[in-house]
Amino acid sequence: MSQPAQALFGNRWLPVFLVAPLALLIIIFFYAPIFQAFYWSFFLERPFGGGSLFVGWQNFARVLADAQFWEAGRRTLMFMVVGSSLAVLVPLVLALAADRGLRLSRPARNVLIWPKGVAGASIGVVFAFMFNPFVGILAPLNQWFPGIWAPGIDGTDAFIMLIAAHVWGGIPFNFVILLAGLQSIPRTMHQAAAMDGASPWRRVFDVQLPLIMPQLFLTLVLEFTESVTSAFALVDTMTKGGPGGATTLLVYKIYVDGFNGYDLSGAATQTALLMIFVIFLTGAQFAFLGRRINYER
Repeated sequence: MSQPAQALFGNRWLPVFLVAPLALLIIIFFYAPIFQAFYWSFFLERPFGGGSLFVGWQNFARVLADAQFWEAGRRTLMFMVVGSSLAVLVPLVLALAADRGLRLSRPARNVLIWPKGVAGASIGVVFAFMFNPFVGILAPLNQWFPGIWAPGIDGTDAFIMLIAAHVWGGIPFNFVILLAGLQSIPRTMHQAAAMDGASPWRRVFDVQLPLIMPQLFLTLVLEFTESVTSAFALVDTMTKGGPGGATTLLVYKIYVDGFNGYDLSGAATQTALLMIFVIFLTGAQFAFLGRRINYER
């Protein structure tokens, strides 16, 4: 049996030229700032230039002794767990409905992808207006029960509003990935399960979910890592970290400390710690979940 012909580039340098622009952007806007943050975390940087002083691990000791850092880290972890879980669960339910071929499922597939073209800051502005306690969709609640919805003064309400915006923004990508996984399942498996007397819900848990575990794992890993950085635009446009710091996530605290407080070394140290946490979290997901995923059908 002859081997299939492989696609080869006519010029050996052509792949390099095609990848070079993207690689250059990644180096300039990702790896270079991360390297600079780790470098500054060992120095005491002057806010307006003029030199720096090597202080070793003192910046790490100062940041780790800061109660506000741990509080922002706790909120970040809560946002990651709750927001990322819902950002996968909601698209999963929508993908199951679209794959089932319910009424209006085909036009809904197009509509659910549209939010991917909306910037995070725009999502924050829209949701801040939608959840406004006076003119938003929940304003009638305050007319019936005054003060029941007040994200401007209630930290829990503001956090719920933030998670709702994050989940809505994460629907398009996760919906496409999960729907593609569902539609790759052979229909014969559904038919065989139905002939064995399995109900629709039984087929979901015994046939569909086990077979799309690779897609679920991918969306979970991407959501948990993406939630660390994507929340900045939402916090900046919706709550500014308030009320009373209730929505000050770690990524926003880094911004405030660095650009408002001019504590460049402290902000860089927190960035380094956040990067280490993300790397550790991603590695733990691959170690404990990735090896339990079966990629063969």
